[in-house]
Amino acid sequence: MFFKQKRAKTYSQLDANELVKANLKTLINLAPQAAGLTLSHSGIRASQSGGYLSRFRGRGMEFDEVRLYQPGDDVRSIDWKVTARTDKPHTKIFREERERPVFISVDNRPTMQFATRGVFKSVQAAKLAALIAWAAQRHSDRVGGQVFSEQFCYELKPQHGKHGVLRFFNSLVNPPTVPKTEVSFEHVLMRLNHHAKPGSLIYLISDFRGFNPQAENYLAKLARHCEVTLVFVYDPLEKALPETGRYRFTDNQREVLIDSADKARLFRYQQRFAVLQQYLIEVAKKNHIRLIQCDTSQDPLQALR
Repeated sequence: MFFKQKRAKTYSQLDANELVKANLKTLINLAPQAAGLTLSHSGIRASQSGGYLSRFRGRGMEFDEVRLYQPGDDVRSIDWKVTARTDKPHTKIFREERERPVFISVDNRPTMQFATRGVFKSVQAAKLAALIAWAAQRHSDRVGGQVFSEQFCYELKPQHGKHGVLRFFNSLVNPPTVPKTEVSFEHVLMRLNHHAKPGSLIYLISDFRGFNPQAENYLAKLARHCEVTLVFVYDPLEKALPETGRYRFTDNQREVLIDSADKARLFRYQQRFAVLQQYLIEVAKKNHIRLIQCDTSQDPLQALR
Protein backbone atom coordinates (compact mmCIF):
# COMPACT_ATOMS: atom_id res chain seq x y z
CA MET A 1 0.00 0.00 0.00
CA PHE A 2 1.31 3.45 -0.89
CA PHE A 3 1.13 6.68 1.06
CA LYS A 4 1.00 9.77 -1.14
CA GLN A 5 4.10 11.60 0.06
CA LYS A 6 7.71 12.02 -1.04
CA ARG A 7 10.05 9.25 0.07
CA ALA A 8 12.85 9.95 2.49
CA LYS A 9 15.99 11.36 0.86
CA THR A 10 18.13 8.59 2.28
CA TYR A 11 16.39 6.19 -0.10
CA SER A 12 16.43 8.48 -3.14
CA GLN A 13 19.28 6.55 -4.74
CA LEU A 14 17.32 3.31 -4.73
CA ASP A 15 15.36 2.11 -7.71
CA ALA A 16 11.61 2.30 -7.05
CA ASN A 17 11.32 -1.47 -7.33
CA GLU A 18 13.85 -1.92 -4.51
CA LEU A 19 11.60 0.11 -2.21
CA VAL A 20 8.58 -2.12 -2.70
CA LYS A 21 10.01 -5.57 -3.45
CA ALA A 22 13.08 -7.40 -2.16
CA ASN A 23 15.45 -8.71 -4.81
CA LEU A 24 18.04 -11.46 -4.64
CA LYS A 25 21.01 -9.23 -5.41
CA THR A 26 20.23 -6.88 -2.53
CA LEU A 27 19.95 -9.76 -0.06
CA ILE A 28 23.20 -11.34 -1.26
CA ASN A 29 25.03 -8.01 -1.01
CA LEU A 30 24.17 -7.77 2.69
CA ALA A 31 26.71 -10.51 3.51
CA PRO A 32 29.61 -8.12 4.37
CA GLN A 33 27.38 -6.07 6.70
CA ALA A 34 26.49 -9.20 8.67
CA ALA A 35 30.16 -9.92 9.42
CA GLY A 36 30.07 -8.15 12.78
CA LEU A 37 26.63 -9.39 13.79
CA THR A 38 26.51 -11.89 16.66
CA LEU A 39 23.48 -14.05 17.21
CA SER A 40 22.54 -15.07 20.73
CA HIS A 41 23.32 -18.66 21.68
CA SER A 42 22.45 -19.24 25.33
CA GLY A 43 22.21 -23.01 25.17
CA ILE A 44 23.27 -25.27 22.31
CA ARG A 45 21.49 -28.60 22.08
CA ALA A 46 22.11 -29.73 18.51
CA SER A 47 24.28 -32.73 17.79
CA GLN A 48 26.96 -31.94 15.21
CA SER A 49 30.17 -29.94 15.15
CA GLY A 50 29.85 -26.21 14.64
CA GLY A 51 30.79 -22.84 16.00
CA TYR A 52 29.38 -22.72 19.55
CA LEU A 53 30.05 -24.39 22.89
CA SER A 54 27.42 -26.88 24.02
CA ARG A 55 26.30 -28.31 27.33
CA PHE A 56 27.38 -31.75 26.15
CA ARG A 57 30.84 -33.11 26.96
CA GLY A 58 32.95 -35.30 24.75
CA ARG A 59 35.65 -35.06 22.09
CA GLY A 60 35.74 -31.62 20.49
CA MET A 61 37.75 -28.46 19.94
CA GLU A 62 37.50 -26.82 23.36
CA PHE A 63 39.48 -28.26 26.30
CA ASP A 64 37.49 -28.31 29.54
CA GLU A 65 39.36 -30.15 32.33
CA VAL A 66 41.50 -33.12 33.35
CA ARG A 67 40.13 -35.76 35.72
CA LEU A 68 40.98 -39.25 36.87
CA TYR A 69 40.50 -41.93 34.24
CA GLN A 70 37.20 -43.78 34.53
CA PRO A 71 36.27 -47.14 32.96
CA GLY A 72 34.82 -46.49 29.52
CA ASP A 73 36.83 -43.32 28.83
CA ASP A 74 38.45 -43.10 25.39
CA VAL A 75 42.12 -44.07 25.80
CA ARG A 76 42.98 -41.51 23.11
CA SER A 77 42.02 -38.79 25.58
CA ILE A 78 44.50 -39.84 28.28
CA ASP A 79 46.69 -36.93 29.40
CA TRP A 80 50.07 -38.67 29.54
CA LYS A 81 51.89 -35.76 31.15
CA VAL A 82 49.52 -35.56 34.11
CA THR A 83 49.44 -39.36 34.30
CA ALA A 84 53.26 -39.51 34.51
CA ARG A 85 53.41 -36.71 37.07
CA THR A 86 50.77 -38.18 39.40
CA ASP A 87 51.36 -41.86 38.65
CA LYS A 88 47.59 -42.17 38.13
CA PRO A 89 45.82 -42.26 34.75
CA HIS A 90 44.05 -38.99 33.91
CA THR A 91 41.73 -38.16 31.01
CA LYS A 92 41.27 -34.91 29.12
CA ILE A 93 37.67 -33.77 28.94
CA PHE A 94 36.52 -31.58 26.08
CA ARG A 95 33.45 -29.41 25.76
CA GLU A 96 32.18 -30.04 22.28
CA GLU A 97 31.51 -27.29 19.79
CA ARG A 98 28.10 -27.76 18.25
CA GLU A 99 26.15 -26.11 15.53
CA ARG A 100 22.64 -24.85 15.89
CA PRO A 101 19.65 -24.71 13.55
CA VAL A 102 18.57 -21.11 12.91
CA PHE A 103 14.96 -20.85 11.79
CA ILE A 104 13.78 -17.51 10.37
CA SER A 105 10.04 -16.96 9.95
CA VAL A 106 9.07 -14.04 7.70
CA ASP A 107 5.63 -12.44 7.33
CA ASN A 108 4.64 -11.74 3.72
CA ARG A 109 0.97 -10.87 4.26
CA PRO A 110 -0.70 -7.90 2.54
CA THR A 111 -0.27 -5.72 5.65
CA MET A 112 3.49 -5.96 5.08
CA GLN A 113 3.11 -4.30 1.65
CA PHE A 114 3.05 -0.81 3.13
CA ALA A 115 5.37 2.13 3.77
CA THR A 116 5.41 5.89 4.08
CA ARG A 117 9.10 6.16 4.89
CA GLY A 118 12.03 4.07 3.73
CA VAL A 119 11.03 0.72 2.24
CA PHE A 120 7.98 -1.50 2.42
CA LYS A 121 7.69 -3.50 5.64
CA SER A 122 8.07 -6.65 3.53
CA VAL A 123 11.39 -5.39 2.13
CA GLN A 124 12.65 -4.44 5.59
CA ALA A 125 11.66 -7.89 6.86
CA ALA A 126 13.58 -9.56 4.01
CA LYS A 127 16.69 -7.49 4.77
CA LEU A 128 16.52 -8.32 8.47
CA ALA A 129 16.12 -12.00 7.60
CA ALA A 130 19.08 -11.85 5.20
CA LEU A 131 21.38 -10.30 7.81
CA ILE A 132 20.41 -12.97 10.34
CA ALA A 133 20.92 -15.73 7.76
CA TRP A 134 24.39 -14.49 6.77
CA ALA A 135 25.43 -14.13 10.42
CA ALA A 136 24.27 -17.69 11.10
CA GLN A 137 26.13 -19.01 8.06
CA ARG A 138 29.37 -17.33 9.19
CA HIS A 139 29.08 -19.24 12.47
CA SER A 140 28.55 -22.57 10.67
CA ASP A 141 24.92 -22.82 11.74
CA ARG A 142 22.29 -24.44 9.58
CA VAL A 143 19.85 -21.93 8.09
CA GLY A 144 16.21 -22.62 7.39
CA GLY A 145 12.99 -20.73 7.55
CA GLN A 146 9.34 -20.13 7.03
CA VAL A 147 7.57 -17.73 4.68
CA PHE A 148 3.87 -17.11 5.23
CA SER A 149 0.99 -15.05 3.90
CA GLU A 150 -2.77 -15.15 4.32
CA GLN A 151 -3.00 -17.97 1.78
CA PHE A 152 0.15 -20.06 2.26
CA CYS A 153 2.73 -21.10 4.80
CA TYR A 154 5.94 -22.70 3.56
CA GLU A 155 8.88 -24.13 5.52
CA LEU A 156 12.48 -24.77 4.51
CA LYS A 157 14.45 -27.34 6.46
CA PRO A 158 17.71 -25.88 7.87
CA GLN A 159 20.74 -26.61 5.70
CA HIS A 160 24.48 -26.00 5.85
CA GLY A 161 26.47 -23.38 4.00
CA LYS A 162 25.68 -20.75 1.41
CA HIS A 163 23.38 -23.10 -0.45
CA GLY A 164 20.96 -23.09 2.48
CA VAL A 165 21.13 -19.29 2.72
CA LEU A 166 20.51 -18.74 -1.01
CA ARG A 167 17.67 -21.26 -1.04
CA PHE A 168 16.03 -19.29 1.78
CA PHE A 169 16.57 -15.98 -0.06
CA ASN A 170 14.92 -17.39 -3.15
CA SER A 171 11.81 -18.27 -1.12
CA LEU A 172 11.69 -14.67 0.17
CA VAL A 173 12.00 -13.12 -3.28
CA ASN A 174 9.87 -15.70 -5.12
CA PRO A 175 7.42 -17.26 -2.67
CA PRO A 176 6.74 -20.86 -3.70
CA THR A 177 3.55 -21.94 -5.39
CA VAL A 178 1.68 -24.06 -2.87
CA PRO A 179 -1.99 -24.98 -2.47
CA LYS A 180 -3.86 -21.94 -1.20
CA THR A 181 -5.41 -22.16 2.22
CA GLU A 182 -6.54 -19.78 4.95
CA VAL A 183 -3.61 -19.02 7.26
CA SER A 184 -3.97 -17.38 10.67
CA PHE A 185 -1.20 -16.29 13.01
CA GLU A 186 -1.89 -19.17 15.37
CA HIS A 187 -1.68 -21.57 12.41
CA VAL A 188 1.74 -20.14 11.53
CA LEU A 189 3.03 -20.63 15.07
CA MET A 190 1.51 -24.11 15.33
CA ARG A 191 3.48 -25.10 12.21
CA LEU A 192 6.58 -23.43 13.60
CA ASN A 193 6.33 -25.62 16.71
CA HIS A 194 6.17 -28.65 14.45
CA HIS A 195 9.06 -27.78 12.13
CA ALA A 196 11.56 -26.09 14.46
CA LYS A 197 13.55 -28.65 16.40
CA PRO A 198 14.18 -28.17 20.15
CA GLY A 199 17.26 -26.04 20.72
CA SER A 200 16.79 -23.99 17.57
CA LEU A 201 17.33 -20.26 17.41
CA ILE A 202 14.06 -18.76 16.13
CA TYR A 203 13.50 -15.32 14.61
CA LEU A 204 9.91 -14.30 13.88
CA ILE A 205 9.82 -11.15 11.71
CA SER A 206 6.40 -9.55 11.31
CA ASP A 207 4.14 -6.56 11.92
CA PHE A 208 2.17 -8.93 14.21
CA ARG A 209 -1.24 -7.86 12.92
CA GLY A 210 -3.71 -10.46 14.16
CA PHE A 211 -1.47 -11.70 16.96
CA ASN A 212 -3.82 -12.89 19.71
CA PRO A 213 -3.91 -15.02 22.89
CA GLN A 214 -4.25 -18.23 20.85
CA ALA A 215 -1.09 -17.36 18.91
CA GLU A 216 0.59 -16.41 22.18
CA ASN A 217 -0.05 -19.92 23.54
CA TYR A 218 1.81 -21.48 20.62
CA LEU A 219 4.60 -18.92 21.00
CA ALA A 220 4.96 -19.73 24.70
CA LYS A 221 5.20 -23.43 23.88
CA LEU A 222 7.88 -22.70 21.28
CA ALA A 223 9.85 -20.56 23.73
CA ARG A 224 10.05 -23.43 26.23
CA HIS A 225 12.21 -25.46 23.84
CA CYS A 226 13.86 -22.85 21.60
CA GLU A 227 15.52 -19.47 21.90
CA VAL A 228 13.04 -17.04 20.35
CA THR A 229 13.43 -13.46 19.12
CA LEU A 230 10.51 -11.37 17.88
CA VAL A 231 11.32 -8.67 15.33
CA PHE A 232 8.50 -6.13 15.18
CA VAL A 233 8.50 -4.24 11.86
CA TYR A 234 6.32 -1.15 11.52
CA ASP A 235 5.98 2.07 9.57
CA PRO A 236 6.43 5.39 11.44
CA LEU A 237 2.98 6.52 10.34
CA GLU A 238 1.43 3.47 12.01
CA LYS A 239 2.82 4.68 15.31
CA ALA A 240 1.56 8.25 15.03
CA LEU A 241 -0.10 10.38 12.38
CA PRO A 242 1.05 13.99 11.91
CA GLU A 243 -0.96 16.52 13.87
CA THR A 244 -2.70 18.13 10.90
CA GLY A 245 -3.43 17.11 7.35
CA ARG A 246 -5.50 14.88 5.10
CA TYR A 247 -3.87 11.64 3.98
CA ARG A 248 -4.93 9.35 1.17
CA PHE A 249 -3.93 5.68 1.21
CA THR A 250 -4.24 3.35 -1.75
CA ASP A 251 -3.37 -0.21 -2.76
CA ASN A 252 -4.24 0.68 -6.38
CA GLN A 253 -7.67 -0.89 -5.86
CA ARG A 254 -9.17 0.90 -2.89
CA GLU A 255 -8.61 4.28 -1.28
CA VAL A 256 -8.95 5.46 2.30
CA LEU A 257 -8.92 9.13 3.32
CA ILE A 258 -7.85 10.01 6.85
CA ASP A 259 -8.22 13.52 8.21
CA SER A 260 -5.96 13.97 11.23
CA ALA A 261 -8.13 16.88 12.34
CA ASP A 262 -10.60 14.19 13.43
CA LYS A 263 -9.13 13.83 16.92
CA ALA A 264 -11.30 10.90 17.94
CA ARG A 265 -10.33 8.86 14.88
CA LEU A 266 -6.69 9.87 15.28
CA PHE A 267 -6.70 8.71 18.90
CA ARG A 268 -8.22 5.33 17.94
CA TYR A 269 -5.62 4.91 15.19
CA GLN A 270 -2.70 5.61 17.52
CA GLN A 271 -4.23 3.58 20.33
CA ARG A 272 -4.41 0.42 18.19
CA PHE A 273 -0.67 0.57 17.57
CA ALA A 274 0.12 1.36 21.22
CA VAL A 275 -1.98 -1.59 22.42
CA LEU A 276 -0.25 -4.00 20.04
CA GLN A 277 3.20 -2.68 20.94
CA GLN A 278 2.55 -3.01 24.68
CA TYR A 279 1.07 -6.48 24.21
CA LEU A 280 4.23 -7.67 22.43
CA ILE A 281 6.41 -6.18 25.18
CA GLU A 282 4.42 -8.02 27.84
CA VAL A 283 4.41 -11.31 25.90
CA ALA A 284 8.18 -11.11 25.40
CA LYS A 285 8.82 -10.37 29.07
CA LYS A 286 6.51 -13.11 30.32
CA ASN A 287 8.04 -15.78 28.08
CA HIS A 288 11.68 -14.64 28.32
CA ILE A 289 11.74 -13.75 24.65
CA ARG A 290 13.78 -10.97 23.07
CA LEU A 291 11.86 -8.24 21.26
CA ILE A 292 13.51 -6.08 18.59
CA GLN A 293 11.60 -3.14 17.11
CA CYS A 294 12.50 -1.77 13.67
CA ASP A 295 10.67 0.82 11.59
CA THR A 296 10.79 0.96 7.80
CA SER A 297 13.21 3.91 7.69
CA GLN A 298 15.73 2.39 10.11
CA ASP A 299 19.03 0.70 9.24
CA PRO A 300 18.19 -3.00 9.73
CA LEU A 301 21.73 -3.83 10.84
CA GLN A 302 21.59 -1.22 13.63
CA ALA A 303 18.22 -2.57 14.75
CA LEU A 304 19.63 -6.09 15.10
CA ARG A 305 22.66 -4.83 16.98
